Amino acid sequence: MSSNNIKYLQQKEINKQAWNRCIDAAANGLIYAYSFYLDAMADHWDALVLDDYQAVMPLPWRKKFGIYYLYQPFLTAQLGLFGNKINADLLENFLQNIPSKFKLWEFPLNQKNICQLDHFNLYQRTNYVLNLDQPYEVLFKNYRENIKRNIKKCFQYGCYVKRDIDVSKIIGLNKLQAKAVSEKQYQNFSQLYQLLKKKNAAKSYGVYSKQNELLASCVFIFSHKRAYYIFVGNHPNGRTLGASHALIDAFIKDHAAKELWLDFEGSDVRNLAFFYSSFGAKEEMYSAIQMDRLPWYIKWMKK
Repeated sequence: MSSNNIKYLQQKEINKQAWNRCIDAAANGLIYAYSFYLDAMADHWDALVLDDYQAVMPLPWRKKFGIYYLYQPFLTAQLGLFGNKINADLLENFLQNIPSKFKLWEFPLNQKNICQLDHFNLYQRTNYVLNLDQPYEVLFKNYRENIKRNIKKCFQYGCYVKRDIDVSKIIGLNKLQAKAVSEKQYQNFSQLYQLLKKKNAAKSYGVYSKQNELLASCVFIFSHKRAYYIFVGNHPNGRTLGASHALIDAFIKDHAAKELWLDFEGSDVRNLAFFYSSFGAKEEMYSAIQMDRLPWYIKWMKK
């Protein structure tokens, strides 16, 4: 595929309808690549587009001290090249067409962008996914015993599950643990959640104590036969009660025997990986890229 067919477009030049049709039809389409998601979560984003939106690559960017750089927006686990018939040559051509003004790259690709390239070094990251296409009883049998015990303990202590809780309550719990999330990022996600909820593409869950204290909570969003475990708020009091275990189990029970994958969005962190795999989730690798083209004097100043 000739790189001459790939165009760099600024955000204002992108045909959002054609873009979203490409993501709809892409074999590797993900929620993060839709224009409305990028509009909400990226500070700025431009794109590379093949022909008449046959394949696309979003380029979220920021500018600091006069330097343009590509980055990973908040709650955007995978990006990269989206379309059909993706291969190493096409991915290489897209990466070669990223404008030279972007001096630093640090962003994820996706599970269909794992390729051996001639001029770029990609590295792999780990995701965990669980196929929900079996009856709940079968899925439950695949849980590790500690998960089953924690779920049982949670309900023995009088905890209960509530659906469609206010997203502001989830954000409130998330703030107890998150250190590097800005108020603007929370506002952007809240607006995105309201948009997705209107599209019937977002659900919220909470686990409450018998004293009606919110112990664990999560927003799940949906696209391409995936449910993303995307935004979590947990209270420290819920850790010993198995509240987060009960929350995930409730979601699985509600969506069992459906053509749906539960996407845990990670993780490279060993403890989280063990937690997700304890529900029977399996590894799904995806690729990412880092590239440093900063001027020598910037690199020198960073030392």
